[in-house]
Amino acid sequence: MRMFRNVTLLVFLLCSVSGAQTVAKFAGEFMAIGVGGRALGLGGAHVALVNDATAGYWNPAALARISYPEGIVMHDERFGSLISFDFASVAVPYGLDESLGLSILRLGVDGIPDTRQAWIDNNSNGIFDNVDRLDYDKVTYFNAADWALYFTYAKRSSSSLMYGANVKIIRRNLADQSAIGIGFDFGALYSPMPDLYLGINAQDITTTLVAWSTGRNELVSPTLKIGAAYSIDALGGRFTPALDVDVRFENRRFSSVANLGAVSFDPHAGLEFDYKKTVALRVGYNDVKQLTLGAGLHLRMLDVDYSFAKFTADETLGNTHRISLRFVLQDDGFGRAAAQ
Repeated sequence: MRMFRNVTLLVFLLCSVSGAQTVAKFAGEFMAIGVGGRALGLGGAHVALVNDATAGYWNPAALARISYPEGIVMHDERFGSLISFDFASVAVPYGLDESLGLSILRLGVDGIPDTRQAWIDNNSNGIFDNVDRLDYDKVTYFNAADWALYFTYAKRSSSSLMYGANVKIIRRNLADQSAIGIGFDFGALYSPMPDLYLGINAQDITTTLVAWSTGRNELVSPTLKIGAAYSIDALGGRFTPALDVDVRFENRRFSSVANLGAVSFDPHAGLEFDYKKTVALRVGYNDVKQLTLGAGLHLRMLDVDYSFAKFTADETLGNTHRISLRFVLQDDGFGRAAAQ
């Protein structure tokens, strides 16, 4: 009874806070870009397939699949190098069936000129002159950046079921304004038969509050990521098709592939061919209607993954290239006995 009262009070407080804030569509969009060269080469179809340190982002439950400590870094530039996107993650196996992870991502535009104090006023009435009269000594620069820090815990509860959760801290900066928020994700990964995996990741499950220094508060609505992946041995390697669907509740009627009222659906699809765990080729199609291509090279303690995406709607936006490096301490002294 005491636990019931506590849970009821928590739900009431969450509902009260939610009712006082603004649900901002696309408020958490910077966290939906995707990470890792392998995943992005597959069009972001990775909820059920992920098995490395990027699991903290794609599906926290899948972090239980790692057998050795590892780290991943990725750099991505898009729109003619205007925007930089960086990601880094480390993960360690803990005990026989648990894993811990820490991930950080940053999306930013750096070196933006601020000319608000740089106009030369030649008139006593305070009317500023044209752009040619800019006082460049008074031009300052600022960054617009979004950060997310993920703390991940995962556990294998049986040979076929894993679960995990994230606590994530969000930080946003725009010139002299900033915002901070905290959110929670919950994931599960289930394998009903060998080589078949079903995954689910409930992001921002309690609705994430982002509070700005200006007094404005935004709420990031939950997103449900559902995926399936199945591996087939053929041609001396392994084919793995994967399919994901992002389910959102933000009334994205005109910016989604399909919708039922306020609920929208955005699919991701990918196909990977991994030849003898040495070289991998990938193709995918993502939720923004991009065809993606990718390749991977597997070494003993290092994976190099590359992905390519083309903006077909507007050639001036340029193409996007992503490279990620995965380092694995694949040594018996660092592994765990309960490796999958």
